[in-house]
Amino acid sequence: MTFELLTTAEMGEADRLTIASGIAGLDLMEAAGRGVAEAVRTRYPDARQIVVLCGPGNNGGDGFVAARHLAEKGLDIRLALLGDRAELKGDAAEMARRWTGPEHAFEENILEGADVVVDALFGAGLTRPIDGKTALMIEAVTTRNIPVIAVDVPSGIDGTSGEIKGTAFEAAATVTFFRRKPGHLLFPGRKCCGPVETIDIGIPDRVLEDIRPKTCANGQALWAAVFPSLDLESHKYARGHAIVVSGPPARTGAARLGARGALRIGAGLVTVASEPDALAANAAQLTAIMVEPFQGAVGLSDLLADERKNAALIGPGAGVGDETRENVLALLATQAALVLDADALTSFETDSDTLFAAIKARAATVAITPHEGEFQRLFSGAISEGSKLDRSRRAAEMSGAVVILKGADTVVAAPDGRAAINENAPPWLATAGSGDVLAGFITGLLAQHMPAFEAAAAAVWLHGAAAEAFGPGLIAEDLPESLPECLAGLTQP
Repeated sequence: MTFELLTTAEMGEADRLTIASGIAGLDLMEAAGRGVAEAVRTRYPDARQIVVLCGPGNNGGDGFVAARHLAEKGLDIRLALLGDRAELKGDAAEMARRWTGPEHAFEENILEGADVVVDALFGAGLTRPIDGKTALMIEAVTTRNIPVIAVDVPSGIDGTSGEIKGTAFEAAATVTFFRRKPGHLLFPGRKCCGPVETIDIGIPDRVLEDIRPKTCANGQALWAAVFPSLDLESHKYARGHAIVVSGPPARTGAARLGARGALRIGAGLVTVASEPDALAANAAQLTAIMVEPFQGAVGLSDLLADERKNAALIGPGAGVGDETRENVLALLATQAALVLDADALTSFETDSDTLFAAIKARAATVAITPHEGEFQRLFSGAISEGSKLDRSRRAAEMSGAVVILKGADTVVAAPDGRAAINENAPPWLATAGSGDVLAGFITGLLAQHMPAFEAAAAAVWLHGAAAEAFGPGLIAEDLPESLPECLAGLTQP
């Protein structure tokens, strides 16, 4: 599966560039509609009565083509156009002219006996909320539980943001063209799309050289080329030394989860840095992972003075307050790549400017891993609106860090505008401590000198893959143990 994601504007540019190169828009629409018809027949081979709902734009034109191809196969097609046929323009008007079957009123009674509905009302570029007759039709289809095949995106979904505009179809499947859109992966739109099939309609890949999209679906194609690889002469010191800062005695487990994640993903050495009163609690639980004492921010700085200790994680179980703030600032003054998670972020809730200035002042990379609550606390007031993708990008630019905004549709965003949307996280990954393991995965990859954006994206994907491999019943401790199976299955570049 191709991994680039195109906004609605970028998809429009892909169409324009293709047509400018000499490929007719009618040919693109014909291929799109034919692909939709094939998807209907493949998914519902026993269906005989198909309702095709066409809108007033090019999405509706695709619907007219699909209706024609389905009718040619002997199926009973009921086509309804939202609006006046005389107002159709361009290629959509021509495809409507080529439809010689009956046209029905856009009313609920068209649904009687329907096996499948083809939603060709609005494409990915919908800008206004669904209302009126369209909203009533969506409600009627939903109430009758008729399966829907959506053209491009389900009507009511913003293809760029994934936002629901008023109401939307919940499709059984979606057929899109050339490349998927961010709205296919971002919630709540993703929940409405069902499986998304991307078909080739004749747009050449070379148009991407002009468009240069900065958003992609997270997967091996994004980061495999820079994923750490071993050779026969590898040794532990060449694989980096990760430091994970422990919390107080009663909260040491989170740091150990992160440390285990860093070790499992390949860091050569991992040390849990402990204040003296937490040393015994950590030492009693750790074997391959080392434990080293430190006292206060000065002690932490001294610990990281050894530049072989080249990556650090702080936040899991650290506690919120001045001590954690001071420890974070001490780490930011070192040369180590740094992951800030959980309490390390919330400790700067009232003074994020200080944190961001320290991040931007250093040469080494920083990744921050907020969930939505932590994100709002850290960026409150400055970034409160927009899609998850937009907010992540703005946060990365504002903070100077690679931002991993966690959730079922985790977004990884870099300060230079690149972003990846993840789609392989199973629901059982929502369990206490899983975020600590993810932070450890990122830290372990940074220790192995992987670039920060790619390291974060790879860690997020492997986190989901490990959860999928284990299955329901997963707890956080299972994630590092499930990881080797996923690492063994990685495609070599």
